[in-house]
Amino acid sequence: MPDDERSSIRDDPGATGPLAGEVQPDDAPTADIPPPPHPTPPDVGEPGPAARRRRPRLRRGLLVAAAVVGLLGLLYGADLALSRGEVPRGVIVAGVDVGGMERGAAAQLLRQRIEPRLTQPVPVRAGDVETTLDPSASGLALDWPATLDRAGDQPLNPWTRLTSLFTSSEVGVVTSGDRDTLRTAFEGLRAETDRQPVEGTIRFEGVTPVPVDPVAGQTLDVPAATDAVLDGWASGKVVQLPVSRVPVSTTPEGVRTALTEVAEPAVSGPVTVTGDGADAVLEPEVIADSLRFAPGDEGALQATIDKRAVREAVAPQLAGTERRGNDAEIVLQGGSPTVLPSATGRGIDWQASLEPLMEVLTRTDDRSLPARYVEQPPELTTEEARSFGIRDVIGEFTTGGFASDSGVNIERVAEEVNGAVVAPGETFSLNGYTGHRGPAQGYVQAGIIEDGRPARGIGGGISQFATTLFNASYFAGMTDIEHHEHSYYISRYPEGREATVFEGALDVEFRNDSPTGILIQTAWTPDSITVKFWGTKQVDVESMTSERSDFTPPPTKRVPGEPCIETSGSQGFSVTNTRVMRDADTGAVVNRNSHTTVYDPLPKVVCTG
Repeated sequence: MPDDERSSIRDDPGATGPLAGEVQPDDAPTADIPPPPHPTPPDVGEPGPAARRRRPRLRRGLLVAAAVVGLLGLLYGADLALSRGEVPRGVIVAGVDVGGMERGAAAQLLRQRIEPRLTQPVPVRAGDVETTLDPSASGLALDWPATLDRAGDQPLNPWTRLTSLFTSSEVGVVTSGDRDTLRTAFEGLRAETDRQPVEGTIRFEGVTPVPVDPVAGQTLDVPAATDAVLDGWASGKVVQLPVSRVPVSTTPEGVRTALTEVAEPAVSGPVTVTGDGADAVLEPEVIADSLRFAPGDEGALQATIDKRAVREAVAPQLAGTERRGNDAEIVLQGGSPTVLPSATGRGIDWQASLEPLMEVLTRTDDRSLPARYVEQPPELTTEEARSFGIRDVIGEFTTGGFASDSGVNIERVAEEVNGAVVAPGETFSLNGYTGHRGPAQGYVQAGIIEDGRPARGIGGGISQFATTLFNASYFAGMTDIEHHEHSYYISRYPEGREATVFEGALDVEFRNDSPTGILIQTAWTPDSITVKFWGTKQVDVESMTSERSDFTPPPTKRVPGEPCIETSGSQGFSVTNTRVMRDADTGAVVNRNSHTTVYDPLPKVVCTG
């Protein structure tokens, strides 16, 4: 049958046969075809011409797809076989691309590229601080096999293998560093990385205020920094070290507000302090030096003024407007105590006068401040001084036998103590009253013997004055608070009733428990020192000293070299002193106290040349 006829039959929707739409052979009968043995169910229609056309195309598509899949499978298998033993594609280690390389070659390339970095300082940044870390001193090293192991094996997922052709993945190096050594290195870095918070403030360049913004503090987080360096030190990049921020209370906005509202107006001109008949001028330079700024509320700066500095600047200018007062004095005139009367003064109440100063400083006009005056009564009035009842000598003591250089120091300390008044209930301290005793205060070096050798010491001889003062207070009935005997007995002092002093350690202290005051008088001569206590006699004092006991022999001390002074030494011993105090009017015992002193033996010094 011709092709056009076959095509016509294929397209006839009513055509029937073994296969709908299939062309029959030329000699096949075309009529009287018996019906199929089983009729087509009524709900299934006969395939149309379009369905008959799609079936060959579907078969061809399936064949093409099967071929493509087979080809991809072959390519996948080939890729997998060829890349066996290689580092997965797209892998970058510490900035070095080793993807697709054989593991041995990859390890060699990593060594070539990265090992030169290992001896270089590692740049690190902690907050806003940049510094370096010495890798060798920090115990840092790299484990190359473990680093490549971290990159993993060849992936079996086809999609992963496909995307690795177009993507890359960063793999960190494996560090074999000593964490303890690294932590120690970080502790050494704290001097650079850590800082205390710095609050904002305002400083002055002359009379020009300059804002200083706050800077938060920071503290290196050593555990986290250790992990960060172990992960990234070989990358060649700056390693970010975690820090803990230490906040500040002030803000830049608070600093600027204080600048414009306080600092700038404060130095815009002088301030006049008006007094009675005279004025004082507080210059901008003094104001700038006296202003203080501290953190306030909600990020602000709180401004204050150093009133002491202001007073020192303006007080001399107003001194002529004040009337000086004075305390009553008890002095010795004509050999007996005399009360010099007190006087009430009139002076400036600086606390009240300077209270409004900060408010005045915030103004640019009307910059004046009135000085406020008050009466200034004496601390010791004439009546109080007379009530002390200082009229008689109630205790005194004299010692002598000192060298001329020691005498200089004894005279100086006697000058300082002379005229001291001890009120009822008050405690007197020799060290506290004189203060530091050095060359600036008029004290000189004096000769001493130390371990058999002649030596010099500042203030030598003060202990002799201390012994004299202690005995005068003893016989005046003062209450002993503190005194210390010498380690060795010194023959010019009474046994068990003497004292030594050492600045900052050993002192002579006594308390006046009598109802009247005490005036201390000293009298120095080149050969002796006398201390007298003036007051109202309350008690009579008796001193009793026991016999020596518990003797200890002197040790021998051999001193080589020169100079050397030989001594025969002396025994150590114990002695007890008892003070008995009786009422000056009735004679009744009001106090009895015993004190035992143990003296060390004085070594026998033998000079051995």
